[in-house]
Amino acid sequence: MAGPLKASLMSVHVVAFGNERGGFSEDNQQSSLIWTYLGRSALISETESSLLLNSANHVGNPVFTKYQACVFGNVRLVVHDCPFWDIFDSDWYTSQNLIGGADIIVIKYSVNDKSSFQEVKDSYVPMIKRALNHCSIPVIISAVGARKSEVPCTCPLCTSDRGSCVTASEGIQLAKELGATYLELHSLSDFYIGKYFGGVLEYFMIQSLNQKSSEKMKKRKSHKCHGVKPPQLEQPEKLPILKGEASHYNSDLHNLLICCQCVDVIFYSEDLKEVIEAHKIVLCSVSHVFMLLFNVKSPADIQDSSIIRTAQTLFAVNSEAVFPVFNRGSPCGPPVRVIVKDSFFCFCLSDILHFIYSELQSVESLTYHFDPEYPQGADFLKMLEGAFQWELLEEDIKKKLKDPGEVELVLEKVKCILKTPGKVNSSKTCRSHQTSRPLQLCDTSLRLFFNTNVLADVIFQIQGDTVPAHRAVLVARCEVMAAMFNGSYIEANSFLVPVYGVSKDTFLSFLEYLYTDSCCPASILQAMSLLICAEMYQISRLQHICELYIITQLQSMPSRELVSTSLSIVSLLRKAKRKSAILLRCTDGLPVCT
Repeated sequence: MAGPLKASLMSVHVVAFGNERGGFSEDNQQSSLIWTYLGRSALISETESSLLLNSANHVGNPVFTKYQACVFGNVRLVVHDCPFWDIFDSDWYTSQNLIGGADIIVIKYSVNDKSSFQEVKDSYVPMIKRALNHCSIPVIISAVGARKSEVPCTCPLCTSDRGSCVTASEGIQLAKELGATYLELHSLSDFYIGKYFGGVLEYFMIQSLNQKSSEKMKKRKSHKCHGVKPPQLEQPEKLPILKGEASHYNSDLHNLLICCQCVDVIFYSEDLKEVIEAHKIVLCSVSHVFMLLFNVKSPADIQDSSIIRTAQTLFAVNSEAVFPVFNRGSPCGPPVRVIVKDSFFCFCLSDILHFIYSELQSVESLTYHFDPEYPQGADFLKMLEGAFQWELLEEDIKKKLKDPGEVELVLEKVKCILKTPGKVNSSKTCRSHQTSRPLQLCDTSLRLFFNTNVLADVIFQIQGDTVPAHRAVLVARCEVMAAMFNGSYIEANSFLVPVYGVSKDTFLSFLEYLYTDSCCPASILQAMSLLICAEMYQISRLQHICELYIITQLQSMPSRELVSTSLSIVSLLRKAKRKSAILLRCTDGLPVCT
C-alpha cells in the first residue's frame, strides 16, 4: 500500500480543524466529514490512516488523525484532521507547521454548538488569520448539521434562531473575515459530501496542482538559462466585448400588477364593483393626478388647474363601510378605496394601468431623456417603444369602445393624467416621433420616492440608522424580498426590518438600483461590496453590472496607478469565485498586483 503513495510525483496537503460531530443525532456520532469524504469519493483510492496521541493533554484522544490516499490516479493526498482546537495552545509549533505546509485548510463546526463556535471565532480564528497573512491558501468553512429549530429559517434577514444555533449569516461573516468559501452541509449524504463539499475541495486540489506544476516549469526554465536575458513584452490580446444582462425593469413592474402583491389601492366603479387593484407608489411615480389623489402633493404644489380638475372629476377616495372586508394582512392597514366616476374611463381602466405598469421607463423617457427638437440614440429608441405601446393602448380601447368620440375622450383623459404640470399636450397624436413637439408627460419616476418617507410602508434598520422603502417596489424587483414579505416570515407583518451583513451605503446603492434600474459605483471597492450584496439577494443583472464596472476599471487603469492603489487582484478574483462572479473570474489579461 505504501509503494504507490511513495511513487507519486505530486502531492496535495489538506489540514482540517474543528469538531463537526455535534451536528448529527447520537446514532451518527462516529461520522466524520473527512473520513466520510475519503470513503465515498470515486476519485480517492488506497486510503490509510494513523493517529497521533498527546498523553499530556488528551489521554486516548488523538490530537489529529493523519490520512494518506491517492487522488486523480497518481497524486498523493495527505490529510491532517484536528478535532481539538487547543492544539494551538498545547503544541504551537506543530499547529504552525501544519498551516505552513497546507495547500488547503478546512474549518468545520456544528451548527448546533453555538458556544464552541463562539470560542473558535474569538480565540482561534485570529491565530489562523495571522498565520495566513503571508501566504495565499484557500480556506473552506463547513457548517455541518441540521439546525434543531422546528422551522429552519433560510431568510438572510431573519434572527429567529440566533440564540440556539449558529445562523447562516454568522457563518458567512466568519468566511468573509478569512476570505473563505462557505458551505452548509445539512447531512453527510452523497450529495452534500460527494458533489457539494467534494466538488469544492477537488476544485482547490486541481488549482493547487496547477500552481505547483507551473512553479516546476519555471524552475526548469531558469536552470536552462545561462545568462540574464532582457524581458520580452508581448502585446496583450484584444479582450472580448463584455455584454451585460438585458433589463427586465418593465416586466418586473408589470408582473407586480398581474400578481396583485402588496396592493394598497383598489379601484371601484360607481356601483361599487371592484375593477382592479394597484399600488400608490407606481401610480404616483407617473402622475401628478394620483399624487393629488393620495395626498402626496397639495393643489398648491401642483398649480395646474387641468390636473386638479381631472383628479376631481375622475376619482373620489371613499372610506365608507360599504366595501367588502379586505382579508390580506398588512402592517400598514387596509388599501385605499377609489371610486372611478367616468364610466367609459372605468371600463378601460385595466388596459390603462397595464400600459402604465408595463412601460414605466418608456413613459418616463418621453419626458426628460431626449432633445425637445428631435431625440437621438438609445433615448430615442425608448421613446419609440413608448409610442408603440401607446398605439397598442389605442387599439385596446377601440376594441372596447366602438364610438370614436368616446375613444378620443378616454385617450385625452389618459394624456391629462400623464401630463407635466404647466405643459400643454398636443391634441393631435401621442406618436412623438411623428411630431415636432412630443407629448409632455409627467417628469416624475420611482427615483423621486427613493430613500424618502413618502408612502413608505417598511423601514430597514441598518448600522444604527433607518432606511425607508416601499414593499411594492422591493417585491417586484427582488425575488428574495418577495419571498420574505409574502411568506411566513416575521418580516411579512413587520414595519421595522433589521439588515445584517452589509453597510448602509452599500444597501442604499442596492435599493437605488431596485428603484431606478441603474447603478453607478464610485470605486472598485464599492462595486465589490455591491456585488456581494447583489449575490446575497440574488439580483443577477446587478451582479453583471458590478462585474463589468470592475473589469472596465482594471483594464483601463495603468499598471503604476494600479500598484499605488494597494488593490490585491488575487484577493479580488478570490472573492469573485466565491460570489459567482462569472464574468470577472473568467476574464484573462488583467494585471496582477499582490
